[in-house]
Order: sequence, then structure tokens, then C-alpha cells
Amino acid sequence: MTADASSLLSRDLLAFQLFDWLKVDEDEERDTLLAVIDTAQRLAAEEFLPHYRQADTEEPRLEGGSVHILPAIHRALAQYADLGLFGASFPEELGGLGLPFTVSLAIYGNFAAANTSTAAYAMLTAANARLIAAFGTQAQIDHFAQPQIEGRWFGTMCLSEPQAGSSLGDIRTRAVADGEDMFGARYRLTGNKMWISGGDQDASANIVHLVLAKIASDDGRLPEGSSGISLFIVPKLLPDGTRNDLAVAGVNHKMGFRGTANCLLNFGERQGAIGWRVGGEGQGLAQMFMMMNEARIGVGMGAAALAYRGYRLSLRYAQDRTQGRAIGVKSGPPVPIIVHSDVRRMILQQKSYAEGALALCLYCARLVDQGSEETEALLALLTPVAKTWPSEFGLVANDLAIQIHGGYGYTRDFDVEQLWRDNRLNPIHEGTTGIQAIDLVGRKLLNSDGRSLALLRDRVAETAARALDEPDWTPLASVLGDFWHDVDQTIEGLRETGGTEAFDDATLFLRAFGHGVVAWLWLDQALHARDLSNLGLRGGLSYACRFFFESELPQARAWLSIVGGHSSLVRTISEEALA
Repeated sequence: MTADASSLLSRDLLAFQLFDWLKVDEDEERDTLLAVIDTAQRLAAEEFLPHYRQADTEEPRLEGGSVHILPAIHRALAQYADLGLFGASFPEELGGLGLPFTVSLAIYGNFAAANTSTAAYAMLTAANARLIAAFGTQAQIDHFAQPQIEGRWFGTMCLSEPQAGSSLGDIRTRAVADGEDMFGARYRLTGNKMWISGGDQDASANIVHLVLAKIASDDGRLPEGSSGISLFIVPKLLPDGTRNDLAVAGVNHKMGFRGTANCLLNFGERQGAIGWRVGGEGQGLAQMFMMMNEARIGVGMGAAALAYRGYRLSLRYAQDRTQGRAIGVKSGPPVPIIVHSDVRRMILQQKSYAEGALALCLYCARLVDQGSEETEALLALLTPVAKTWPSEFGLVANDLAIQIHGGYGYTRDFDVEQLWRDNRLNPIHEGTTGIQAIDLVGRKLLNSDGRSLALLRDRVAETAARALDEPDWTPLASVLGDFWHDVDQTIEGLRETGGTEAFDDATLFLRAFGHGVVAWLWLDQALHARDLSNLGLRGGLSYACRFFFESELPQARAWLSIVGGHSSLVRTISEEALA
């Protein structure tokens, strides 16, 4: 393992979160799972991490109608496939390793920390195959999902269009019926898809595109809105080996994730791209939410991993870099900058964000594994938080890492500036922060029966009750209870406000709500860590928990106060006044 592997996810932390806290080994053997995690981390360190910088500087290029990506990405993903990691969380009957999703997400976190743009191909491929396995016919599963589970083919999700952006009800990609064959109802697709990660590359034998489109009526008209969206499997190469009627119209040049080819795709420049419908007509968006939600948790984990690597790099830098002297000391040799309280605060703040984000994402993955009606309801509530909170506050952590490095931080001599650029994409990936906030406030809270929130409140209350029995943690239990009382009051206020005005400060509410969730998870972890024999880990968890309650939760209460104030300022300001 290379020396820089110390900046990947801590084995001790993962073991604690997976086994001591989330109890994943109630169903699996701990030693076996740790062996898989260790093997994956070695691959991440030896094959993904070394080309992190190179993938950023040698971007995908479009030549002769095809996209070519860095050869090192080919090699890394081939070895990833050799270990069976594309199918890590798939059942053995589908050719997978049968690992819990929680463990497979932890494994992915190491690869995202090492090289997020290379790991993105694998994350999207697994989510693509899982959707087909859930909703496709047996022939579709055998032909299109199985090669992805094996890692021979890669997958994408094709949702957005240049004119529609995130408003999927406005997509105009057209599907015209073209008979049936062994794979089901066949269609010809014409249209354009934008921002397609992995939209073309030369590392896999084929690419399976999952495409949202609208089926044209007999008079050629397309249905309006999102209820008329259907889902189609559109491969780059057809089953007979010929090239499908789709073309790369361009490659987007991004500030981060540069190793992941991001493309504008044209479907049907000639006779129409051949695609097979998945499920029934008009079911496409509901089905695609399965892939989108898995990708959202993956985005959150990727953001957490980038934050964690930045934290580890800045910690090591602060320990090695000597500059200045302690306050009040005027002579003597320079001291490591970690001596300075401001630097220690920035490191602890990073730790509280990065490790809190890891906990949040792994907790959601555990809900996936448990798979009961109750956990599915709770997962639905927490998914916009799991996608957004790590993306937003992982970015803050990366910003702090640059600050600790000083002038070196914004040069390309150190990885922290690239980590920031990579993570800056995550608040936009898989639904922007604003969209996730509207989803949380609207669909998940104001327009729901309140059951999922009640489930969350029960779990928060259970943690607080246990903390009340621990003298060291009793004060934090009271703080947590008071905060969630404020959340409840804010939600009631939004219900009373009603209408579109309830969404004016949705992003601030999501930010505060996420802080409340992470504070709960920090306290829950601290309670589980009190008997750890690893004193360094136990102390780190304890200090990070206390820091989050002392320094972060008060800010979240201020955000709730703004939301509860129901100011009309943003809503009523004129465009002229914004100019």
C-alpha cells in the first residue's frame, strides 16, 4: 500500500461505524467483511490513487466520434471488475458478491476518496444494473444487467436535456413504437441528452444507457408533464454488435471530476436509436427514482470521502508544517501549525463534517439493507439529506483544508485544491441543493402523513433517553431534544403558512434539518464508542461530537429562526432591485 493511502478512509473508523455502531455483522462475519474492505482499500491505494492528478490534467477527448479516457482508468476499472466489486452488493444468483449495501458503500467510499472521477463509472454502472434487475424482463436482465454486474459493460442514466435541465416534465426526447422482440417492446428514440456522466468512453465493451423519453401518440404528439415519461434501455452497441443510432455531440469541460467523461448525446440522427421499454408506459420516472436515489446516496458518500481525504491531508500537513510560535512566545524555533488554536479548530471542524457525513450515508445504507416498511419510510425522508448535507458541508471541509495549507493550498502542488474542485460538483449532481430542499419540505414533510418524521423523532428520542443515563452526555441529550422541538415548531409554522411561501427558505431548512440529523448520529455514535478499547478513536469521536454540539448546532438554530420568521424579502424583491 502506498504511503498516501493513510489519507483514505480509516479502517478503524469504518470498523467501528459498520460493526460496533450499525451492527452489520449481526448477519455477516466481521473478519470476512474486513478482509474484503482491506483488499478493496489496497486496490484503491495502488491503482486508483496514483492517477488522481493525471486524470484531472489529461481530460477525456472526443476523436472520430468516440471518447477516449486515460488508459490508467481502464486498468483500474478492469482490476475493480476482477475483484467482483461492480457486483459487490448484488445477490449471488445474479453473479454478485452478496455483500450488504452498507459494506459495499463503505468500499465505494475508499475508491471515491482515492479517485472520485474513476470511481464514478462504477457507481453509475451498479445503479443502472440494479434498476434493470428490479424492473426489467429476464431477457433484459440477462443481456443488459449481467454484463454490468460483471464489470464488462458500463451504464449511465440519461435524464436531463439542454432545454429542460432538472425539470424532467419538460423533456422532449421522443419514442416511437417499433414492434417487439425477445427483449420486449422496442422503440425508436430521437432527442438530445445533456450532462451524461460516462456518456461515452473506451474502457468498457459496451455502454447501457437508461433513457427517459416520452412515447408519441398516434398523431405524433408527446404527453405533457412527468406522468407521461417512460424508461428505455438504449445500448451503444446493439445485440448484433452494430452501432446504435446515437452519437456524442460534445464533451463538457468541468472544473472537477475531469476523469469522468461528461457528454451531450444525440439519439436518432438517422432512423432513431433502438431502445427497449422497461416496465409499463408512463412508469419511467418512478422507476428511475430507484437509480436516482441510489446515486444520491452515492453522491453523498463520494462527497464525504472527498471531505475526509482533505481532512486527513490537512491534518498531516499541520503536523509537519512549522510556522510561527505559540501566542505570547517571541523566540525559539517555529512550531508545527497544529499548535495554533485556529488551525486545531479548522481540523476539528473538518473532522466533524467528514466523519459525520460518513455516518449519515452509512446509516442510510443500513436502512436499505434492513428493507422493512418502516426503514423504507425513514430512508425516503433522509435521502435528500444524505445527498445534500455531505455535498454542502463536505465542500466547506475541503475549503478549510485549503486554508490550512495556506498559499500552498491553492496551488496544484497539493491535492486539496483538486479535492475542492471535485467536491464542488456534488451540490449539483443528482438534483441540486434547492431541488432536494423542495423535496424535503414539500413531498417528505408538508405533503406527507407525518409518519416518516415520527419515525425519525422516535429514534432521536431513544438516543437522547440513553444519553440521559450517561452523566457525561446528559447535557447534550437536553440540547438535542430542544433542537428537535424547534424543528417541530418550524414545520408547524410552515404548515400554517402554506402555499408557495412555505418554500421560500427551504434550503435553509434543509441545512438546519441536516445538522439536526447529524448531531443525533454523532451522539448515537459517541454512546456506542464509550467502551471502545481504541482510546484514540474513542477520544476522537467524543471530541468531534462535542464540537458539533457546541459550535455547529447553535448555527442551525439560527437558520431555523430565519425560516420561522417567514420573511417575504426574497419573494417580493423586484428584478430591478436585483440588478
